[in-house]
Amino acid sequence: MTHHTALVTGASQGIGRACAEALAAKGVSVVAGARQTDRLATLVEEIRAAGGTAEAVELDVTDQASVDAMAKSHGRDVDILVNNAGITADNLGLRLKDGDWQSVIDTNLTGAFRCSRALMRGMMKKRWGRIVNVSSVVGLSGNAGQANYSASKAGLIGLTKSLAQELASRNITVNAVAPGFFATDMTARLDEAQHTDILASIPLGRMGELDELAASVCFLASEEAGYITGHVLNVSGGLYM
Repeated sequence: MTHHTALVTGASQGIGRACAEALAAKGVSVVAGARQTDRLATLVEEIRAAGGTAEAVELDVTDQASVDAMAKSHGRDVDILVNNAGITADNLGLRLKDGDWQSVIDTNLTGAFRCSRALMRGMMKKRWGRIVNVSSVVGLSGNAGQANYSASKAGLIGLTKSLAQELASRNITVNAVAPGFFATDMTARLDEAQHTDILASIPLGRMGELDELAASVCFLASEEAGYITGHVLNVSGGLYM
């Protein structure tokens, strides 16, 4: 895949970082986007040290001007987009504030739409493209205390299926992954009781490794996945069936 270029949003840590590393290992030129540029610099150095190609771009998916600047500098090259940037602001629906609702929707859903809109024109000109949206298992099942997050991730699934229909004639596929629980900074904040309860609900009996999720993203971004579009790949160890 050495002739492809991928933008990964939210690449400074966790899932985004793992996806950037995995794509680079397959020969893809990676544009790592995030607000935390210090972490991006470290990521880029590590990818280059391993023989890959990468560069960093400061990107705030909630800021249209930031997305436009990214598209102006990289839009002609990018033909793989991994919409990963996301945040949480959990609370019960009764107590959920408007600001926490809106910030999660703006980042997780609207941000993915902005980046897709900004880059799809270049993919259409190439008549080849891959958009992979990082949704969540809770976008399929819902989750108490995460109405905003679940709604944003369910919205990504609707966005995936709609864009897949719009872009298929230009040989652009649009798919989503729906991760369950993975070993990230977010899950590291769980206390022991929460961790035990989660493991009990996963048929495979463990949390996923980021490399496993990155592998699913790489597959959907690959040439081999050219006949798959509008699909939601559930990567949850059986948590949701």
